Amino acid sequence: MVDTSSSRPYHIVIFGASGFTGQFVVEEVARIVSEGPNGTLKWAVAGRSRQKLDKVLEQAAGALGKSELRTAVEIIVADVGEPDSLAAMCKQAVIVLNCVGPYRFWGEPVVKACVENSAHCIDICGEPQFLESMQLNYNSQAADKGVYIVGACGFDSIPADMGVLYTREQFKGTLTAVESFLTASTGPEGGSINDGTWKSAIYGFADSGKLRSLRKKFGHKPLPVVGSKIKRRYRGLCQYAVPFMGADPSVVKRSQRFLLEEHQETPVQYGAYAGVGGVANIAKMLFAGMMFWFLVKFDFGRNLLIKFPEFFSFGFFSKDGPTRKQMEGSSFQFAFYGEGYTEGQDPSQGRPNAKIRTLVQGPEAGYVATPIAMVQAAITILNEPTALPKKGGVYTPGAAFSRTTLVERLNKHGIQFSVI
Repeated sequence: MVDTSSSRPYHIVIFGASGFTGQFVVEEVARIVSEGPNGTLKWAVAGRSRQKLDKVLEQAAGALGKSELRTAVEIIVADVGEPDSLAAMCKQAVIVLNCVGPYRFWGEPVVKACVENSAHCIDICGEPQFLESMQLNYNSQAADKGVYIVGACGFDSIPADMGVLYTREQFKGTLTAVESFLTASTGPEGGSINDGTWKSAIYGFADSGKLRSLRKKFGHKPLPVVGSKIKRRYRGLCQYAVPFMGADPSVVKRSQRFLLEEHQETPVQYGAYAGVGGVANIAKMLFAGMMFWFLVKFDFGRNLLIKFPEFFSFGFFSKDGPTRKQMEGSSFQFAFYGEGYTEGQDPSQGRPNAKIRTLVQGPEAGYVATPIAMVQAAITILNEPTALPKKGGVYTPGAAFSRTTLVERLNKHGIQFSVI
């Protein structure tokens, strides 16, 4: 059971608060303090440098017009390389929001400290290898301690994972397959993504062989296929689409496995795509993709990719990340196309006979939607402990939050779920 009593000084500690994403998580937490247990949220920021954390609080105070943030929010100095400092931080928190990536390098010490010191942990990781290895290595310890470790609670992968569950909930009958098409829009100022995400992708692709051997260790049987098997496609939403290379397919699959094993729910097949616009964009992507695949295999290539993110990604990733103006003009949209069988139809007989279309749409994905998703996940754990899975463990968002009101909470904060 999640203990939100006064036995710990803080409901939430944001670790890595002075990082590029962390600073926006700080602002989001400051906005929603009235949504904490009994209308108040006790929180603190943590990281390696007190000076940088001071600066982030000052910046948030200015951005939100809340001058009290400079003095009212406590600072905890903690470093991934110093286990004692992590333990001290975790002992003070009900939930640690971990914003320190790439998680493959810095994530495990935080999960370990949270499990050992009975703090719940939420991250915004989009790295399947890290997420799945945490499940393999810490699930039973977390279950024993009643600790919830919930990964992928940012844009990777709350819109996709909760979007599939929302689509199933709205469908009258048995939903058997969903395809999602992601489109991102930028305003006149354009947009970019901070190169932290780029680095995670570089190391993830370089190490993809290890992910396959990790998955074998689970010893999972393949999920049963109900209805027609979905095929790959390359066109959707009036534009060309490519298979989405992020963590969403892996996260959704893990949620579907949990819901089958724990609640005997029919697993939904899932295909994820990203819209890439017209032919010119496809040519750019093919060229960038071929360069990336070639360079990522070698040390010198990885170093080049890391050193010049803007050049190799056609400006999509940058060391500075987007400006606030660029964020204001940006948005995302996931369209989910589902098919299945109406009530009374036998899913083992014949082709699916019903369709559904839903949308999840919201503000700029990386630094507006991600903090909203992460913070609302934490607020859900604090306010709805009895709706979480019956025991602690390492969970996906869909597994942790399928019985909660997280979707309604997101709707109130600008990440909109709707049926078309």
